[in-house]
Amino acid sequence: MCFGGRNTHIYIIKPVYKLYRYHVENLRSLELALGHISRASRESISNGNEKASQSFTRLYAFLLGAWFETRLKKLIHEPNSFTLDERKVILASSNQYDKWLNTIELAFRKKYNVPSAKISQNSLPFSAFSRFQELKRIFSLEIKNIIEIRNKLAHGQWIFPFNSDEDDIQNDTYQQINKENILSLQFKKKIVFNVAYIITDLVVSKLTFERDFDKHYSDITMIMNQLSSKSYDDYKSNLINKKKNGIIKRKGKSSSSSRPL
Repeated sequence: MCFGGRNTHIYIIKPVYKLYRYHVENLRSLELALGHISRASRESISNGNEKASQSFTRLYAFLLGAWFETRLKKLIHEPNSFTLDERKVILASSNQYDKWLNTIELAFRKKYNVPSAKISQNSLPFSAFSRFQELKRIFSLEIKNIIEIRNKLAHGQWIFPFNSDEDDIQNDTYQQINKENILSLQFKKKIVFNVAYIITDLVVSKLTFERDFDKHYSDITMIMNQLSSKSYDDYKSNLINKKKNGIIKRKGKSSSSSRPL
């Protein structure tokens, strides 16, 4: 909001707790939308509708990218977490992936008093540096591609993503988009959910961070194992079979109720 004459401007900045509440409400709305899409996706899979299933997967991926962005904004506006200047540094990053990495780095810098030195095993305790490296690895391995996919989907490139000059297909992104499914996307959402709690613990209370890190990390490890081991084909077959069995049961009940006494 801006007040003042031609050459004088007074800017009123919303208190951080109000901004935090706005981001919380945005996140809740995205959670609701993702839930609806997930149910619609399961229904299309159980009906054997591949085209609809593909559309819902793309839509879920697109909104999941928005969920990642909003979850980050909720995190950095958490009361007693980052200062206004620190938030400006994070938000000045060129893309969402870098915003997340810079948030992780700044959180460790704050709590371990490393204002300017390079983050390394010399500037951080061994356990802290190992955790820092692992969180960055997780984002690079599992989350970066979702952010990149979301950018393509936002421009309507749902089947064939183009390179920056838009004169050819971007093959690696094409493979990324087609590799994802509703099951893998939901696992990745859970990973970010746990990482966000780890970072919040770190910036708000280092004691809580130390106490709960292993639990959150154990949850992340379990989810990543499921992500690599759970078969989408099995998931799809299970939904289709449940649908068929439900129809058979309903038909059985209907025919038995129509028999004469």
